[in-house]
Amino acid sequence: MSERSRLDEIRDELKKLDISPTIFARKEIHELPDILSPDERIVYLVEGRNKLNNHHIILVATDRRLIFVDKEFMYGLKVEDFSYSKISSIQYETAFLLASIDIQVTDDIVEIDGVGKYHAELFCEKVRDFMSQPEKSFQSKSEPSVLDQLEQLGRLKETGVLSEEEFLEQKKKLMEKL
Repeated sequence: MSERSRLDEIRDELKKLDISPTIFARKEIHELPDILSPDERIVYLVEGRNKLNNHHIILVATDRRLIFVDKEFMYGLKVEDFSYSKISSIQYETAFLLASIDIQVTDDIVEIDGVGKYHAELFCEKVRDFMSQPEKSFQSKSEPSVLDQLEQLGRLKETGVLSEEEFLEQKKKLMEKL
């Protein structure tokens, strides 16, 4: 898959999650195709400011890990990722319209402020869901989900590998599994 189509796929994922990043997150979003594994899915994304250096950043919760992305023009790219099993706590504090998120990872605290109040709460809930799961449940899965298989079928049809009839037949079989 080309980097461009992976970026489009990421944008579609965000749209489905009802996440509309601001123009300030554009640089970080453009880095995601190189950061995420091909089959890694975004669960939620927030943007805000790194409390240490006041840079605009994004914090991405995926089905495997938590990723902190800081892409600044003068300072290059900084990416930190954290296994959910290494996160001991995540909390948010709200002010008038904005919130801050504090994540305790082993012996370090990651602090982000300037996050939308609603988004901070939802982000923390999503991360807590993964923190409560055994680590093996969000590592690479041996069998793709029905949705993944449907997406694969769609790509095979688009590229001409499958005819319309073959596509519909395989789609029907997959839908019966649901």
